[in-house]
Amino acid sequence: MNEAGGGRVTLFLCGDVMTGRGVDQVLPFPSDPRLEEPVATSALTYLTLAERVSGKIPRAVLPSYVWGDALEALEARAIDARIVNLETAVTRSEDAEPKGINYRMHPRNVGVLGAARIDCCVLANNHGLDWGAAGLVETLDTLEGAGIRVAGAGRDLWDAQAPALLTTAGATRLLVFAFGLPSSGITNAWAATSTSAGVHFLPDLSAASVDLVASLVRQAKAEGDIAIASVHWGGNWGYGIPRAHERFAHALVDRAGIDIVHGHSSHHPLGIEVHGGRLILYGCGDFLNDYEGISGHEDYRADLVLMYLPVLDAATGRLEALTILPFRIHHFRLNRPADEEREWLRARMERECRRFGLQVSERGGEFVVA
Repeated sequence: MNEAGGGRVTLFLCGDVMTGRGVDQVLPFPSDPRLEEPVATSALTYLTLAERVSGKIPRAVLPSYVWGDALEALEARAIDARIVNLETAVTRSEDAEPKGINYRMHPRNVGVLGAARIDCCVLANNHGLDWGAAGLVETLDTLEGAGIRVAGAGRDLWDAQAPALLTTAGATRLLVFAFGLPSSGITNAWAATSTSAGVHFLPDLSAASVDLVASLVRQAKAEGDIAIASVHWGGNWGYGIPRAHERFAHALVDRAGIDIVHGHSSHHPLGIEVHGGRLILYGCGDFLNDYEGISGHEDYRADLVLMYLPVLDAATGRLEALTILPFRIHHFRLNRPADEEREWLRARMERECRRFGLQVSERGGEFVVA
């Protein structure tokens, strides 16, 4: 991790990073492409769909390939921690859950995450156990072997609830707590227990759930620490933010001591709020996937994605600035968008953030939220 300087902490946050299925097929060590989906029996189908609309996509690409122009943007900044929601198992397991859609990346492709110097992968999502408990355990082993911290899943409940601990060059501790809700498609059957691997599952958005998170934060957070709650919740499509999500996010800040709410599950970005000086990202949207060429929901422009770069006061965790960088997924790679694409996304984010009293302006191809 790089030193951000002074009393500030700069983070890289994004939504769903799905490097399995079709993306995995263009990496150096593709998994067996067999699928058990209702409409596709091979991961290569998704590569064919993408090439049908975008042209030839290279094979056996370098691990850095999928990050494309995002790598240059990351390296141009002093970022203290890089945190993503990894929405794929990293496993050789053949024990596919009978859920219709199963994502996996071959463990020998874990260098993809290393290429972007990811510090922490959140696994409390509806694809972490796509290949069974054995697949989750192999995912944990692979990520830990690569030096990447994990949040929101573990070999037992204690492990799943424990925060990932990151320490910046300036000695600020970052605690990443992660949990998933049934509204994102996670079932209670995937919940970690005292004797079985699984995800940190919250059954609802009740006061009892807030109390549980608050208890976990109290046990781990010391003065000067920054606590991040990474939450997998809500459906894939639609800009509406349930009032229950707003109340829960506010309670995480007001009662549980959380400094950033990092929400994900939506396939496109949702509105942003600053509550009590703390950043709430209700839905970061996808960041990497193999959906190129899949028709439906075109009005949401899910190929246009965002990188979130909040700057926090290291002593208090309060938000000082928020810059957002737009990209477009093309050829299974992150590319700088065209001018009209960038403006479309800025205007859409302006519309969605306005309800929370925020404005989204453009400066040098980047979005500034204030």
